[in-house]
Amino acid sequence: MAKILVIEDELKILQIIEAYLKKEGFHVYTAIDGRQGLDLAKNLNPDLIILDLMLPGLSGEQLLTEVRQISDVSVIILSAKTSEDERIFGLNIGADDYLSKPFSPRELVARVQAQLRRRNVSPINATTAILTYSFNQGTLLIDPNKYEVYRNQKQIYLTPTEFKILLLLSQSSGQVFSRGQLLERIQGNSFEGYERTIDSHIKNLRQKIEDNTERPQYILTVFGVGYKFGGTRD
Repeated sequence: MAKILVIEDELKILQIIEAYLKKEGFHVYTAIDGRQGLDLAKNLNPDLIILDLMLPGLSGEQLLTEVRQISDVSVIILSAKTSEDERIFGLNIGADDYLSKPFSPRELVARVQAQLRRRNVSPINATTAILTYSFNQGTLLIDPNKYEVYRNQKQIYLTPTEFKILLLLSQSSGQVFSRGQLLERIQGNSFEGYERTIDSHIKNLRQKIEDNTERPQYILTVFGVGYKFGGTRD
């Protein structure tokens, strides 16, 4: 079963999360401060991290920023910071999902399972016969089977959500997707999220794959509608 790292300094909440996850058969590892959590994230190679933001020692924001430099592990933020701007900021720095406190442990487990399904199953419309998609004379390479992306022959690391967005857009080159359509296709019908979260993922994705984010080649904005892919398939 998957390894879940829970980084939470409120002991009662930590124990509840641990109990619910273990009931579902997950291997659960815990940390009660940011430094300990970062060490475990680096050494444990977890399949998913549940992360509180207000941690002693090292904040959740700092921890996530450091984790994103070395890993594309799925991260669900669990925080008492509930404003839309705070949720958007969490997604901007690399989270895949955001759940506000107080929360339902059952919903948290469902979101964990959903993230793991998205990570482990074949990507949208991918077939095992296709090894790599190549765009703009090999400048951008996407391997849907290995979840790997290369820009100018250098591997770049995307979060699972970023990868799903890139793969969906690239497989439907020229088709315009609204924010709602992207949320539905990437997160599923049951996901209740702000459409602005897509903008955060798009911003992060552009920073990783575009040479100039002000004049993107791949992820294009169709004003008033949504986004489309602008790369040319080799």
